[in-house]
Amino acid sequence: MDERTTHKEQRAAAARFVRDAAAVVRPGHLGSTKDPGDAWVEGEAGKFWGRFGSAGLLVFDAGRGVLLQHRAIWSHHGGTWGLPGGALHAGEAAVAGALREAWEEAGVPRENMELLFTSVYDVGYWSYTTVVVSAVEPFEAVISDPESLALEWVPLDDVAELPLHPGFKAAWPELRGRLEGSN
Repeated sequence: MDERTTHKEQRAAAARFVRDAAAVVRPGHLGSTKDPGDAWVEGEAGKFWGRFGSAGLLVFDAGRGVLLQHRAIWSHHGGTWGLPGGALHAGEAAVAGALREAWEEAGVPRENMELLFTSVYDVGYWSYTTVVVSAVEPFEAVISDPESLALEWVPLDDVAELPLHPGFKAAWPELRGRLEGSN
């Protein structure tokens, strides 16, 4: 068995464990007051999280790939892989929100990031901004809230093999092309 097969088998075993274990229980609210941006919005295109929009951080490390978050089972599209991110606060710029969310969820140090580009998905009444950065210095991601089952550095060639969050899955081919073109 090669290392790549072993890694895939470990991920599959972890997914089975999570599905079969107590991860189906959503933790209670652990913060102080809820931010007004933490709400669903609905319209013709569907239901989306983040009253003021949402943003996620796609961190690229040339030696390790991209940092992905295995989403908690209780979350929207739980059990899928996507980007650390979430709802923007009122008046918060997308880049600032993505960096804040990635710090809160994965310990991504903003001072080690270099902005490469942004990509916006906009349905008129809601938008999601993918903020793509390069890690200037290597760092270890740390699960720092209950929204993640795992955080992993995934080689570019392996990303599409994972069960991806539907929005990220749709965006990945273009994001990958732009990412490869910027390096």
